[in-house]
Amino acid sequence: MSDASVEHRITEKIRKSWLSFLLLGAAFVIGGALAIALPEISSLAASLTVGVLLAVCGVVQIVQAFRTTGWQGFVWHLATGIIQLVGGAVIYFDPFAGAIAITLVIAVVLAAHGAAEVALALKVRPFDGWGWLLLAGLVAIGAGILIAVKLPLAGLSVPGTLVGLSLIFTGSAYIAISLAARRIVRALSAP
Repeated sequence: MSDASVEHRITEKIRKSWLSFLLLGAAFVIGGALAIALPEISSLAASLTVGVLLAVCGVVQIVQAFRTTGWQGFVWHLATGIIQLVGGAVIYFDPFAGAIAITLVIAVVLAAHGAAEVALALKVRPFDGWGWLLLAGLVAIGAGILIAVKLPLAGLSVPGTLVGLSLIFTGSAYIAISLAARRIVRALSAP
């Protein structure tokens, strides 16, 4: 089957169900807006979800470790599973601590990303636009430091706000896809 025929089939399916894509996008946007409006609740929900997922993955890894006891990595495989199980249980039973831990990771990643961007900006300094890289890096460092300084209070809002923003961007993409498909449908049905 050629790429053009696969693309035509996918496009046709999207065109036929543009309204469902629009509704899905709207649901994502509404969910994202609620997550941003209620960041503490969405952060705790995210922590509970991460806790459950880690615990389940830990159990699966422990079972897998015992199925491969002759393997030389058995001890490390088992230890990793136990750490995931215990970490997931701790996060599940204390989602506040989980939200703070997730927020601390976000702060560290932002600061490290910012530092790398500043280094890159200084490396490409003679080229146009290096100042924007420098500014973006400094903003990321500042955001990381600000989040870390505001712990534990930021721990209740940052993950939920980020989840909300992600949902809004995902929803916006689905809405854009549905509107483009609707335009095609209208163009094809016009006399």
